[in-house]
This record gives sequence, C-alpha cells and structure tokens, in this order.
Amino acid sequence: MPHLLIVDDDEDILSLLTDFFRKHSHEVSIAENGAAMFEVLEDHAVDLVILDVMLQKEDGFSLCRKLRSTSRVPVIMLTAVTDFTDRVVGLEVGADDYVTKPFDQRELLARVKAVLRRTAASDGTEVGGGSRPMLHFDDWRLDVARRELRSSNDTLVVLSSSEFDLLLAFVEHPKRVLTRDQLLDLARGPSHEAYDRSIDTLVSRLRYKLEDDPKAPSLIRTVRNGGYIFMPRVVSR
Repeated sequence: MPHLLIVDDDEDILSLLTDFFRKHSHEVSIAENGAAMFEVLEDHAVDLVILDVMLQKEDGFSLCRKLRSTSRVPVIMLTAVTDFTDRVVGLEVGADDYVTKPFDQRELLARVKAVLRRTAASDGTEVGGGSRPMLHFDDWRLDVARRELRSSNDTLVVLSSSEFDLLLAFVEHPKRVLTRDQLLDLARGPSHEAYDRSIDTLVSRLRYKLEDDPKAPSLIRTVRNGGYIFMPRVVSR
C-alpha cells in the first residue's frame, strides 16, 4: 500500500484527498506546513509527496528545494496558477510532476500511479528476470537497483526520480542523438502528457550536477535542431 504525504493548508482539500486516496488503497499522512511535512518524513517511510505551492508560511517551491537536497522521494506539486513559468520553476526545484487546481481527483490519482511506476521501474529487476547492472561512465557510477548516482569518491548525488529516469535514458542510449520526444517516451512513458521544455529543464539540472562546467557541457551535448547526445562511454558491471 503506497504511503502518500499530502501537504496543504486547506482543510477541505486535505479531507477530500485523504478520503479519496484511502478509498483507492493508499496510506495517507497529512501536513499543513513545512515543519509538519519534515516531521512526517522523519518518522515515516513516505513513497510520494503531494505538495501545494501556495502555502502560507513557506511556499511549496522552497520546501521542494529543501526536500530535494536530502531526499529522492517523488514530489507532485499542486498549483492554482496555470502560468507556464510556474510549471518550469517546479521542475527546476526538483518536482517530478504538477497538477493544476481545480483538478479532477482521478487525474491526480493517475499522475500518482505514473510517478510511482517510474520510481519502481528500476527496483532491481528487469522484465523477464535478471538483476540490473551497475553502470559506469566518466567518473560516475549509476546504481540502477538502488536508483543512486555516486561520484568517483563515492559521494552520493541526490537526484529526483525524474532526473534519475532521464539520466538512465541517456546512459542506456549513449552516443545516440535523442530527440526531446524520444527522451520523454524513454524517461516518462509514451502516455505521459508533457512538453519539450520539461526535458530542457531536466537536462539543465543534470548538467549542473554532473558537469564540471554546466555552461560548456561535455557529457550531455545539445544537437542543434536534433535534441541531445550522451557522450561518455558506458560500461556495465
């Protein structure tokens, strides 16, 4: 039973979503602010956070940024703003998806299931059996089973689930030009409704974490009018 943490300062929304997700076989914890959110995360194993942007004391963008610095737990943001910029900001601070208010509960449930599927897709086994390998490139090690990225000195680099999925798509298709649509399909699934800019945002975040100089990238290069290409040689061990 997946454990969801819903963070919102609207009691009606908390009550509505709690009842809805419990009816659909989810365990639910709630929090009305950031302090309560981190208390729940410290005391419980949470599989996904549904985080409202417009909180009174500290907004969801700030909380997502703090959370992402220490945790890989997936985050879906709720926003009452339809502005494209807000969606991009959410991705930039580490959110995995977003839903605009007012929303259909069934759509939110579908988004939750999709993010949880992506998170669980690399849990250590491939379809048909067999353990997933450790993938090495440049000075990095990608542990597919544990969904972890480590540097040459074994330092853990925290990635959101979306960042990990995109990096895995690159690592599994090195030295090939991949269009944004192909990357969307590989990282998020062909049925996911997204937009090209979301891939650009995720690539920028990966470059910031991987590249010595993100402004002059050597690992993930842009192909004009084409997409992106992952340059390093990848070794599976």
